[in-house]
Amino acid sequence: MRLPLIIINFKNYPETYGQNTIELSKVAQKVANDTKVEIILAPPQASIAAVSQIVPIPILCQHLDDAPEGAATGFFIPEMAKSFGASGSLLNHSEHRLGRQTIRKLIERLRTLQMTSVVCAKTPDEVASIAKFRPDFIAIEPPELIGSGKAVSKHNPSLITRSVEAKARYSSSTKLICGAGIVEKIDVSSAARLGAEGILVASGIVKSHSWSEKIYELASGFNDQ
Repeated sequence: MRLPLIIINFKNYPETYGQNTIELSKVAQKVANDTKVEIILAPPQASIAAVSQIVPIPILCQHLDDAPEGAATGFFIPEMAKSFGASGSLLNHSEHRLGRQTIRKLIERLRTLQMTSVVCAKTPDEVASIAKFRPDFIAIEPPELIGSGKAVSKHNPSLITRSVEAKARYSSSTKLICGAGIVEKIDVSSAARLGAEGILVASGIVKSHSWSEKIYELASGFNDQ
């Protein structure tokens, strides 16, 4: 995955149900083609196979389980996700937290499968703890700002710089991105200046009046850093 990047988390927002998941994916692909910004999708789990057959851009799961292959009912595991066309997964989102050892084991499984791990963290201390497992990306997201429209780059900029420093102490290969409250171009450019190499965004795009306009706007923020 090239940098900078935007990960669009569809979550379970009704705006992306059914065919709308496909439509948003197509819009995102067009922006990716028109800009130098990598656009990555995290659609609903049930749509991963369908989306992967329609757009060539990377697809992440919103969550994975550390369950075995075979006789394990109701779990979504890395091996299955890859067979459906996923390139990797978000892990440990504040809305779906995981224990430390589960995070470690899932990162290792994804690495073995040559899939991308994007692990969410709430604080710089958690960033440091997760960086020891050497995921591909860590996303710093203070939960109190998620969905608030108040970007971390504006309302708590030191959280990004402290997270960049915390990550660097334990992993030179892991990339630091940020999320929570990102809704406009300046949120992106500010995050990039603070050291973030990408953003994780959900409602700022999914619930916007025009998906296309909003993705282009956020992508342009990387040009102003």
